[in-house]
Amino acid sequence: MRSPRLFHRGASLTALSALAAGLATAAQAGTGQPSPWQFGFQGSVTEVMDFITTFHNWLLVLITAITLFVLALLVYVMVRFNEKRNPTPSRTTHHVGLEVAWTVVPILILVAIAVPSFQLLRKQLVPPPADVTIKATGHAWYWSYEYPADQNGGFSFESNMLAEDARQKAIASGRPASEVPRLLAVDNEVVVPVNKVVRVQVTAADVLHAFAMPSFGIKVDAVPGRLNETWFKANREGLYFGQCSELCGQNHAFMPIAIRVVSDERYAAWLAEAKTRYARIDDAPRAVAAR
Repeated sequence: MRSPRLFHRGASLTALSALAAGLATAAQAGTGQPSPWQFGFQGSVTEVMDFITTFHNWLLVLITAITLFVLALLVYVMVRFNEKRNPTPSRTTHHVGLEVAWTVVPILILVAIAVPSFQLLRKQLVPPPADVTIKATGHAWYWSYEYPADQNGGFSFESNMLAEDARQKAIASGRPASEVPRLLAVDNEVVVPVNKVVRVQVTAADVLHAFAMPSFGIKVDAVPGRLNETWFKANREGLYFGQCSELCGQNHAFMPIAIRVVSDERYAAWLAEAKTRYARIDDAPRAVAAR
């Protein structure tokens, strides 16, 4: 029979091993989806997300330093100025050096935070000229996407989460399990070219939704009657997942977003196929009437 000490030691080693595996998994870039035991952000594939990650790490270091400094001050004051060591308390009420220090130092800290913060906002809100434009519309509870005709598109389609039986069939047919994760896989993926600026216009058909893609560093509200806009430029091919990030009702948790980044050649081939696959059945009557 195993002793309690050995059992707890084995459990601790197991937990540490799992933690190490989680950290290693989190360190892999471009996974496109959350991983078990993950710490930190998903792998970045855009310049904006790179900046967000750097800014986050900088803030973490700064906040940790401030917290440790305040903790050290508290400990010093409790030890140095307790009642036993100071039976007669000091009557000092002001100190010019301290007054200046605790005014100037916080200002410098705020400036150190504000400068990269405004730089990040500029990157997010001032996009370069778009190569591809996509309109994403949130519905209760799925997404629809439209590729405009003036950019070799002219079609739209709906994207719903794969039911569990459909997901299992996809895996059984040979599709990698990593491409059909539970609660994230969809029936129709958004396809975009790699290293191209993609403008995403976002709105909603019914209630508030939010279009979010962690690996791209984008999140924008989908508001009925309003057209919001964001952008990304993915620098690596792959399949990336996001979700609706605004509480929108009963099936809010079942509104995944899947974007596949492909080469220019594959994108051109997909466009040609999509025009046929997602063709509207009422296009022909409209063309006849227009004549």
